[in-house]
Amino acid sequence: MTELTRPERLAPGARVAVVAPSGPVPEERLQAGLDVLRGWDLDPVVAPHVLDRHGEFGYLAGRDADRAADLQNAWCDPSVDAVLCARGGYGAQRMIDLLDWDAMRAAGPKVFVGFSDITVLHEAFAGRLGLATLHGPMAAGVDFIKNASAQQHLRATLFAPETVRAIASGGRALVPGRARGVTLGGCLSLLAAELGTPHARPSAAGGLLCLEDVGEETYRLDRYLTQLLRAGWLEEVRGVLLGSWERCPDYAEVRPLLADRLGALGVPVVEEFGFGHCAGALTIPFGVTAELDADAGTLTLDEPALR
Repeated sequence: MTELTRPERLAPGARVAVVAPSGPVPEERLQAGLDVLRGWDLDPVVAPHVLDRHGEFGYLAGRDADRAADLQNAWCDPSVDAVLCARGGYGAQRMIDLLDWDAMRAAGPKVFVGFSDITVLHEAFAGRLGLATLHGPMAAGVDFIKNASAQQHLRATLFAPETVRAIASGGRALVPGRARGVTLGGCLSLLAAELGTPHARPSAAGGLLCLEDVGEETYRLDRYLTQLLRAGWLEEVRGVLLGSWERCPDYAEVRPLLADRLGALGVPVVEEFGFGHCAGALTIPFGVTAELDADAGTLTLDEPALR
């Protein structure tokens, strides 16, 4: 697995577009997030359909074509320096094949931030654009607008990425050891759902795989991990970082399942690394070379996440 192209860091006054590729966005949360971004001396612009809600499927932020158009137009706008997702939910899979990837590739690299359902887009940006992205808090997310720690880590990553090359979460080793590789991953259920789709990543070989999820029963987490194992997707992975399992069963129940499914890989595994659906979530760059020290609970990037 090769390192991907890193976009340029942001500077004060940078124009950032907020889009909603997945679920509907509460207006009051969006406004709170925009206030945070303005407080960073950014110039946020809201895509036209961010506050839409699908007339039939209320779990979608408007029609698939509109959500795709918002993302593509924001990405291809030369005045936009970064595209930030407003929230996750569900829906990215429905719109991803409506995007003009040739046009987006021609627009050049820029910063992309999101997590949860946005995992589908992280994978696509890696595979179709060769671009490093940021798995981090979203503009209208509760854990972003109400958590100073999450805000500070994302802000440092965007403006001064050399200050957060060493990411320490207080996590501990589920399987001890050190490993080097290229970071990737996201929401476990979405990674499993991507298998067999056009342009899906063939495997996590050579990677440091970040996994987290929300609202899943233990047997479903088992099913997703087992699917990845049976598909050979985890063969030759270099290491695994486990984030949050918010609204899943108690971690005392989830932990043995993670040890059972991942322990036999023979690679370092760090747990409770502090990214995903949790308060104070860390921003984890995807597509960059890094070293995982499971015993110390650290991820050290070879270079800053952004140029």
